[in-house]
Amino acid sequence: MEQTEYMLCAKGMTKSFGITRALKGVELYLKKGEVLGLIGENGSGKSTLTSIIAGIQPADSGEVTLCGEAYSVKNSVEANQKGICMILQEKATFDQLSVAHNIFIGNETAFQKGGILDNERMYQEAEKILAELGVDGINPRDKIRDRSFEDGKLVELARAAFLKPRILIVDETTTALSQNGRAILYAMMEKIKKNGGGVIFISHDIQEMMEKCDRLTVLRDGDYVDTIDKPEFSEGKIKKLMVGREIADNYYRGDHVCSYEKEVVLRFEKVTTKHLKEVSLELHKGEILGFGGLADSGMHDIGKASFGAIPILEGQVADKSGEPISNPRESMQKRIAYIGKNRDQESLFPNSPIRDNIAIASYKKLAKSTFIAPGKETAFVQEWAEKLDVKMQNIDQYVMELSGGNKQKVALAKWLGFGADIFVLDCPTRGIDIGVKASIYRLMEELKAEGKSIILISEELPEVIGMSDRIVILKDGSVSGEFERSELLTEHTLINYMV
Repeated sequence: MEQTEYMLCAKGMTKSFGITRALKGVELYLKKGEVLGLIGENGSGKSTLTSIIAGIQPADSGEVTLCGEAYSVKNSVEANQKGICMILQEKATFDQLSVAHNIFIGNETAFQKGGILDNERMYQEAEKILAELGVDGINPRDKIRDRSFEDGKLVELARAAFLKPRILIVDETTTALSQNGRAILYAMMEKIKKNGGGVIFISHDIQEMMEKCDRLTVLRDGDYVDTIDKPEFSEGKIKKLMVGREIADNYYRGDHVCSYEKEVVLRFEKVTTKHLKEVSLELHKGEILGFGGLADSGMHDIGKASFGAIPILEGQVADKSGEPISNPRESMQKRIAYIGKNRDQESLFPNSPIRDNIAIASYKKLAKSTFIAPGKETAFVQEWAEKLDVKMQNIDQYVMELSGGNKQKVALAKWLGFGADIFVLDCPTRGIDIGVKASIYRLMEELKAEGKSIILISEELPEVIGMSDRIVILKDGSVSGEFERSELLTEHTLINYMV
């Protein structure tokens, strides 16, 4: 392959984690002035490859050249110095630090005089960078812990903008952003492209990739499959390259019938939280109740309030007998499960093994007196990991080493093994490939058929429309519309109630 037109070339890249071969001689070529899409199912090697380029971890073998010169870095700081910056899918900010300190972390010397840090000048510069990006409403003095997950991602974009990278790597970041946040990211990508730099863009949203990318490189199971140019883009072709077989276009529910039992299993009675205003609603047995809205609509509070994970200022969330739910312990006693949007912080212990993550909700069930037989725990975890088809070395592998889809399978296995009757799923397919998405949708249908109830909160309207019996749209913390399942229901209809 002629390489003079490429600013970054990676060849023969290999990486193993124990017996798992994450990369098997992968190649990637990035041109100047382009957005190169990197796509594949969870576990295909996308994040492993880009994290090597970004200096987060070393390769076992292979070579990388940057603008024709050998490229080798020991860490992400060295990568930044060479003009390569990566925005991760998961959180990469520090809660105890201010927005400004997060933007300039590692570069504080630029604001020092006589060894003393000039915080005021740092705040002013942070405000300027945020404004240039088009970010409104984030005070540089605020602590990150007081800002939303999305705001944290925008702060990470500001950090990257300050570094002025030649190459920006975007790993599944759009799944954490609202439409406005995505527009800010897209504008940043376009600016880098126009300035002769390059962007490596990772997303599971095929339509987004087709729209934003100039070329697409496809990986599968750690192998390089193909690179295709924009004129060759088609959803069917991309899916087939990703999974090695034809994938049906529609993997949502096949019926258009709103069906559930009369019994109410969970009730919101004029619930007011930080982001909700006197919301009343009912969840029925065997129902998938969907929620949609903009990022600040309050829909994510629905999930947290259902699990007793946030303070309820007025009103109450009650179970089928009318008893209030005020904390996660009570919700678990009532067989309620919760998987949050930010799974690493809300649903999993990434620094612990799969074994502990799956077993933790079921310790009472597994214990005899106060003792849990190791063999019994192992059999339990192994059974549910296998039922969910978790791709792993073994059940003692750390969750942080898994792909996004396999992390989500572990979170689901925990609650399925627990025996929950109500599942609260907030953005359950965020950052997950089409194969795992389809398996989660089939699981939801199975749970519904068993009489389980599901609260589905999603920022993807096709998902809400495709899976829900009823849909509640929230706007500014209040219910603005409610719709029953129908083949005539469209995204356009729902959007009118969201904005």
